[in-house]
Amino acid sequence: MAESDTALGYEQARDELIEVVRKLEAGGTSLEESLALWERGEELAKVCRHWLEGARARLDSALAAREAAEEE
Repeated sequence: MAESDTALGYEQARDELIEVVRKLEAGGTSLEESLALWERGEELAKVCRHWLEGARARLDSALAAREAAEEE
C-alpha cells in the first residue's frame, strides 16, 4: 500500500473505488488505461480492507471487554 493511500479515509477510498469501477464498466478505455484503473482499484480495495479490519478488531475488543466486565 502506498504511503499516500494510507492517508485516505475509508469513505474517500470507497468513493474513489466506486468511480474506478464505474469507469471500467463503462468501457471505452485503452488496455493500458484499463490496467492502470484495475491496479488503482486493487490498491483502493486494500485500503478499504485495512479500515474494515481495523474496525472489526475494535469491535471485537470492545465486545470482549464488555463480556469480561459482565463476568466479574
